[in-house]
Amino acid sequence: MDDFHQQNFTRRLGALIFKEFSQLRRDRRLAISLIVPPVLQLLLFGFALNSTVSDLRLGIIDDSQTPESRELSSTMTESKSFLLGGMYFSLNEMSAALSRGDLDAGIVIPYDFARNLERGRQSDIQILLNATNANTAAIAQGYAEGIIQVYNRGLLTTGGIHAQFARIGSADLTRRGSVQLTSAFLFNPGLVSSWYIVTGVFGLLLILNSSLISSSAMVKERERGTVEQLLMTPASTAEIIFAKISPLFLLLNFMIIGALLMIKFVFATPFLGNLFLVYLGAALCVLCGIGIGTCIATFTQTAQQALLTSFFINPPLSSLSGALTPIEAMPKWMQPLTLLNPIRHFSVIARCVLLKGSGMETLWPNFLILALLTAVLLSLSVWRFRKQLG
Repeated sequence: MDDFHQQNFTRRLGALIFKEFSQLRRDRRLAISLIVPPVLQLLLFGFALNSTVSDLRLGIIDDSQTPESRELSSTMTESKSFLLGGMYFSLNEMSAALSRGDLDAGIVIPYDFARNLERGRQSDIQILLNATNANTAAIAQGYAEGIIQVYNRGLLTTGGIHAQFARIGSADLTRRGSVQLTSAFLFNPGLVSSWYIVTGVFGLLLILNSSLISSSAMVKERERGTVEQLLMTPASTAEIIFAKISPLFLLLNFMIIGALLMIKFVFATPFLGNLFLVYLGAALCVLCGIGIGTCIATFTQTAQQALLTSFFINPPLSSLSGALTPIEAMPKWMQPLTLLNPIRHFSVIARCVLLKGSGMETLWPNFLILALLTAVLLSLSVWRFRKQLG
């Protein structure tokens, strides 16, 4: 008798899964949405969201008109940090260019620049920054300070006339040492910003695309009236739900594989750790997205309503994920909210495994929270779907 029930269960479940695969195969738009949008989004975010700022337009006012001032101007514009945006003759003219957005920064070299250098005095140079984008302004200031330091080191090695003071007849009795800072960039020696972006966007795409696809598939089936037909079958609610989730999960695995291939070969991201851990985290992320999409489908009646509802869920998920901006940059009261975001935990898993080579002994808290979130979201979606069928 048990074998008979087991055979009937397997037969019913196989028929339901085959029916879901056949329905997905006929829906070409859904199949295209599994491939094209993730590829385009990963390429767009990976290349466009680049925190490296270069080729800033620099305006110069040179009131000194000396070889020293011209050397400083050429030093500023020879690097990849700045491009010469124009030479100006008045501060008002350059300020107007900054306000129009024609320049990102400007420097003013005073008329006594060369004379102060020859006499060993400090010469002040003013830099004007367009701080509409505070991050770009701070980076431009850092670039300018670094270039000035290089210029100052060059002055020490030239044979020009500089004032030099020497202490005669007295020894250095303090015997004080000096502190020198030496930097070592771990896990990303080349400071490739795309490695940080794509590993975060990976989880973002998994959640958003799986939730949109699952909600769209569920709502379309309700619009066709096939949900009511399933109620006439001898299959239980659990079998119907499992049969609906399984094909979506298997198809979304192709998105996981495609994204990993792009991260490896397009963005040249190192794969230092166990790739199975990344896949396990991605699979949990996809199940979270399916749970979110199924819940959205149970609260809406049409595809338009499901899409509108997702706009109230997806932006907070992406903003509080740490995928694009560091969580440490968020306000203190907001940071605990990210613990309830599956994207945050998958981003930590992907970055630590791929870039650091971390293992389960380090990442088990993130896997545990991600598994709990998956169980809660899937249970909620099953409960809502069962209630809807009832």
